[in-house]
Amino acid sequence: MERKTARTGVLAFCAAALVAAGCSSGTAGTKPVEESLSQAPSRFATLDGWRIHYKSLGSGRTTIVFLHGWTCDLEFWRFQVPFFARHNRVLAIDLPGHGQSERPDAPYTMDRFAKAVDAVLRHEGVDSAILVGHSMGTPVARQFYRLFPGKTLALVSVDGSLRAVATDPAQIEKFLAPYRAADYKDALARMADSMFSAATPPEMRERMRDTMLATPQSVVVGAGEAMFDPSIWKDDPIKVPVLVVLAQNPFWSSDYETYVRRICPYLQYRVLEGTGHFLMVDRPQEFNQILADFLWARGWTRRRAT
Repeated sequence: MERKTARTGVLAFCAAALVAAGCSSGTAGTKPVEESLSQAPSRFATLDGWRIHYKSLGSGRTTIVFLHGWTCDLEFWRFQVPFFARHNRVLAIDLPGHGQSERPDAPYTMDRFAKAVDAVLRHEGVDSAILVGHSMGTPVARQFYRLFPGKTLALVSVDGSLRAVATDPAQIEKFLAPYRAADYKDALARMADSMFSAATPPEMRERMRDTMLATPQSVVVGAGEAMFDPSIWKDDPIKVPVLVVLAQNPFWSSDYETYVRRICPYLQYRVLEGTGHFLMVDRPQEFNQILADFLWARGWTRRRAT
């Protein structure tokens, strides 16, 4: 019962998915790509005195920004960043409190996350970009669009929700309570394990789990609370192209797809089978192909994936 509750909470509030099927095919041959992200030099922008860590790879007239999820970091995009840097400028960002970005004991909000993205773009002299957000990175990208519509070329939602998933304060507190407790790392461990699937490579599973457990409790709770802020869950339309890529799960119902199609007039909607919440790690080649086709069709990359 405890595991089922934790899994449901992650699905409902962090847009996670557990699909215990599939295989790890598609990850072979990605190690050199992964290493090139790890070896890329770190850069830092500042927002309100906070140091925001990011990495920049590649070049091109169109910039792609990769945004990680709750308690994750930019390394979760290790199979995407160098791949797309072949033909585009790519920025991977550690959101405030995550990864190598500064972790002050201060409020964490979607506005602050979105403004951190803008701080990186300004630091790099980038006028506009395509934002790719995984899980919590989806509402971050959407908030960026609200604050900086002229800087947003497109949004890509990777197993993250564009609709409010909980509004009842009691339900929200029930989800957050384990992360406020002294043994919050146990709750994080259960959450992490519920997100992996049979397709998640074992070595990636361990590394991602360690990263999530290293997140300070103040960040876990603060960012968790930010995801439930009612002010970010509005039905305002998204008037730029949107790509939604989801792991197959009952949470992503036909009702959800109908809702997304209503607010996103320029939508491409895809569901992958045999993958867990970290579908870009579980099935990197398939995910990269979908994203590359989306970019190529709009003239944002020079070549399609091969």
